[in-house]
Amino acid sequence: MPTARSATVQPPPAPSSIITGEGSLTDIVIAAMAGTADRRTREVAEAFVRHMHAFAREVRLTEAEFEYGIDFLNRIGQATHDLHNEAILFSDVIGFSTLVCLLNNGNAGATETASALLGPFWRMNSPRVANGGSLIRSPTPGPALFADCRVTDPKGLPLAGVEVDVWQASPVGLYENQDPGQCDMNLRGKFTTDADGRFSFRSVKPAGYPVPTDGPSGDLLRAQGRHPFRPAHLHFLGFKEGYKTLVTQVFVDDDERLESDVVFGVTAHLVGNYRPGKGTPPAPDVTGPWYRLDYQFVMEPGVAKLPRPPIK
Repeated sequence: MPTARSATVQPPPAPSSIITGEGSLTDIVIAAMAGTADRRTREVAEAFVRHMHAFAREVRLTEAEFEYGIDFLNRIGQATHDLHNEAILFSDVIGFSTLVCLLNNGNAGATETASALLGPFWRMNSPRVANGGSLIRSPTPGPALFADCRVTDPKGLPLAGVEVDVWQASPVGLYENQDPGQCDMNLRGKFTTDADGRFSFRSVKPAGYPVPTDGPSGDLLRAQGRHPFRPAHLHFLGFKEGYKTLVTQVFVDDDERLESDVVFGVTAHLVGNYRPGKGTPPAPDVTGPWYRLDYQFVMEPGVAKLPRPPIK
């Protein structure tokens, strides 16, 4: 009769990792991940391995192509620094950033979303500006823009105390951190909505611009015969405790590249109405063409969490 000690159930032997052919490899790699303690980490890692292996099989990836791909990834890291995030840019130009945004907003992808890409140029500590103040901190030629915006909840009730970051490229197509001709934090500001959920500001009408093309993302665009331009837009980030942080863009409705955004960021909801100004301008120093923008943002109840800044 076996003793209690000899009757103890022994754990099954660990599966062998000896490869018997390419068809056995994927299952062996996934089995090696079985000890991952966090369930979500295991789910994501296993799916990543399955899809990467399936990709290599589908295209019959050559060794030379594999080496080129590894070098491409290395170059993305090497091109990323305090003032530029090449990884975000690459994710943008293949539509991956927009896909993640769509999956996580607009009723989990069921409807069009008012959210959009954060982009690679948001900075955390924009200077605070009083309502009606200006984003312009250094000489910035271009048509004056006067924006009057409102933030509400899904029922249309005004949200007071929302911190709203606004940032944009200059009319020459450069953000201030890219352009030595602009002073620090030019065309950036942080506003707080009033009791009616409103905030307003003065700036210049944004212009379209090319994304940086001196890194691997630019190589990809050239290989695919694609232009590098984004349609003109303003960036907004709304933050308030108890509400899901809103990251969005409002595009200029007459931009020639509205339907061919290099980063696939335009949805119909995000096209604004930039109206040519009529009559007396809101500011006495405006002598040329000027524009108005009225836009309403909706923030949904949820967790308020700021993203990690892509640049410093």
